[in-house]
Amino acid sequence: MASKEFLKSNFGIEIEMTGITRRKAAKIVAEHLGGSIEEVYDYYKTLKITARDGRVWKIMYDGSIKCQKRTGGQKVSANSEYSVELVSPILTYEKDMGDLQEMVRKLRKAGAFSEQQNCTGIHIHLDGRDHTPRSFRNFMNIIYSRNDLLYDALQIERRRMHYCKKMDQSLVESMNKKKPTTMKQIEDIWYQGYSERRERHYHNSRYNFLNLHSFFNGCGTVELRGFNNPNLHAGKIRSYVALSLAINHQALTQKSASSKKPQIENPKFSMRTWMNRIGFIGDDFKNCREHLCKHLDGSAAWRFRTAA
Repeated sequence: MASKEFLKSNFGIEIEMTGITRRKAAKIVAEHLGGSIEEVYDYYKTLKITARDGRVWKIMYDGSIKCQKRTGGQKVSANSEYSVELVSPILTYEKDMGDLQEMVRKLRKAGAFSEQQNCTGIHIHLDGRDHTPRSFRNFMNIIYSRNDLLYDALQIERRRMHYCKKMDQSLVESMNKKKPTTMKQIEDIWYQGYSERRERHYHNSRYNFLNLHSFFNGCGTVELRGFNNPNLHAGKIRSYVALSLAINHQALTQKSASSKKPQIENPKFSMRTWMNRIGFIGDDFKNCREHLCKHLDGSAAWRFRTAA
């Protein structure tokens, strides 16, 4: 795998699915990792898998998932045992991506699936330790300026908007007008307009493509929630992680980022050129570029020429 600078940050991932039970999913993960399973009697009906290296993976219940299973070649409604969320420990791209992809392939082979109609998604958590007020402003501006392009590329449907809203214009304008210089100021702007307590775990501010609630009142991570993965495609998961790490690196390293939305005559070309700028260069990222441009209109090669 490529040793790109932007791939060096830590990340975590949550993958929602149905089609198999939590116990079956935990067994597959434990066998893959050579680990042991421990049942936790909590609200999330958690099954903890401790791998050989000591890291803990989790299989959890998620009430938002519409549970199904396959019976006689058809997908039918299933009980809550088929609500499955895989939660990873802290991972690195170089050491763990291949292992993560193979785990996903095994879950898929065992019958797991993830579709938009099941209200399933993928959430990627990025290490927040190096972020500053400047980088958080950059992050918001980057996401806001490419709201439409990202939602088209990632095929985020309207039915998932409750859990994954576009970057809010008033929030971005307020952030750029006030130009906060402290994390406390960033936090105050992030929560402005909400009447609920900031400490609430399921605070409504979390249901955005970019979620900073996880940083301020969670685990100190920046969460990107805008991913779904029909058929649990391992290559798409790699693409989503790489894109998240690249955007994170862009936010951290750029002196500034504009919130102005670029004029896009050719979405596929715009996505390809942006990906090139943030590091998706060379054969290592060929499949990633293909996955992320697949659903966009136009030509990747010519700005003013549409594909036949």
